[in-house]
Amino acid sequence: MSEKPGEKLTKIRLLFVDDGSFHHEEVEIPEESVAGYDRLIDCLMEDPAVLKRLHVDVSRVCSAELAGPPHDHASNCGVNDG
Repeated sequence: MSEKPGEKLTKIRLLFVDDGSFHHEEVEIPEESVAGYDRLIDCLMEDPAVLKRLHVDVSRVCSAELAGPPHDHASNCGVNDG
């Protein structure tokens, strides 16, 4: 899905497990969406703008973190962090 004009995107790295094998995917979601949540997993599961862009099978996600340089918004903690 293409981004809206002027919409800033943030790259997220997702680590998945499938039958004991691990692999990662990088996705881009609206920066504004990320800023609205303390945990990335909550953003991926609940934010309407994110849900329109992609579906994540959270039962297979081991971790979700900001990819690239550190940002001042949203936690880059793993899925299971408090």
